[in-house]
Amino acid sequence: MKTLYTARATSVDGRNGHAQTDDGNLSVELGTPGGTSKKDGKVTNPEQLFACGYAACFGGALEVAAKNENTPLRNVEVHSEVGLNQDDKGYFISVVLNVVIPAVDQAVAEKLVESAHQICPYSKATRGNIDVQLKVNSQPLQKAA
Repeated sequence: MKTLYTARATSVDGRNGHAQTDDGNLSVELGTPGGTSKKDGKVTNPEQLFACGYAACFGGALEVAAKNENTPLRNVEVHSEVGLNQDDKGYFISVVLNVVIPAVDQAVAEKLVESAHQICPYSKATRGNIDVQLKVNSQPLQKAA
């Protein structure tokens, strides 16, 4: 195994605290979903951070998949929804990724999204652990795992 990059961050006081990367490029006040901070009212939460990270990572994996298939892509968007859920066993998250690929045949777009789901490190990390639903141009992808 070859480590290509290691991100480092510190969180203080959990969901109602502060998180920051070691280089200072990301520094956020945290709160519960819909909450506000005492300082300026602006907070984010871990689900939003995960949604941004997964969407960006999946977009990168889609670029790799398209390159492998010699399919040029432009103006691709990955819309992510990360749900914070609760059942009788506790809290858990779920994800919906809607990949918008304009100007590409739907069947080709679905194939690329399936490939990206196999390539993406976030998809690999969540596979079998949380429910991840994939959509292509707002249409559910039936073969996703």
